[in-house]
Amino acid sequence: MTAQDTLIFVGAHPDDESFGPGGALAEYVERGARVYYACATRGEVGSADPEHLVGHATPGDMRWAELTAATRELGLAGVLHLGYRDSGMPGSPDNGHPEALAAAPLAEVTGRVVKVLRELRPQVVMTFDPIGGYRHPDHIAIHLATVRAFHAAGDPAHYPEAGPECEPQKLYYSVFPKGFLKWAVRLMPLFGQDPRRFGRNRDIDVTQLLEEFPIHARVPIRPAALSRKERASACHKSQLGGGPPRGGPLRFLLRRFSQQETFMRAHPPADGRVREDDLFAGVV
Repeated sequence: MTAQDTLIFVGAHPDDESFGPGGALAEYVERGARVYYACATRGEVGSADPEHLVGHATPGDMRWAELTAATRELGLAGVLHLGYRDSGMPGSPDNGHPEALAAAPLAEVTGRVVKVLRELRPQVVMTFDPIGGYRHPDHIAIHLATVRAFHAAGDPAHYPEAGPECEPQKLYYSVFPKGFLKWAVRLMPLFGQDPRRFGRNRDIDVTQLLEEFPIHARVPIRPAALSRKERASACHKSQLGGGPPRGGPLRFLLRRFSQQETFMRAHPPADGRVREDDLFAGVV
């Protein structure tokens, strides 16, 4: 390992890296950083049309193959599986599966994230906001574990079996301006989208996702990185059904707003005066 800038996104499912902060991940690849994705599950519960399953033994195999292709498009240095199973949406029977992320002890999940942080030694760590973006139980579980792991990784008294301690310098939550979401809720019916039944499985109520989080960093996404994100998103073919239209005014608006991605800085603690345009600002 060298002193090269290193960033890791800790997420829950294949496609979180592309549909979420993929622009920023690709932007830092373009800037020469080493960027990784630690993915907690293989997305086993995500539904897919039969055509996408051809050539794959299980939905998890299919989702991981899509992730592998997306990783190449983003230019990531690697993707790691934390060893859990997709828990499904809130209230799903899959929540209680013995291997489900949402059913795993928090201390155990934290230990696995600590191990990854100590192996890769990133300066910057990124994960979901406290509601997991859209209240998915896996997103919330990995948020909680990543926050704990961020602070535990530098303490040799915690998880000594996970390797020599390291101390990441900055922790960010991927967030987005809710003003845009409020407008999207109004616009979606014009394009045949029900904001209370959004997504491929119609199981996301966008109207319940309007909780505000402060924005401390706005990372500009240059055209090359935006193109990487779009190609990576296209790799997740099985999950694109029910998403936004590929053309028309809404598509134009989404691409315009994709020219920057926004983050809340969780550590070092930030107040309302913090305005960053680089997640590595202040890193030594």
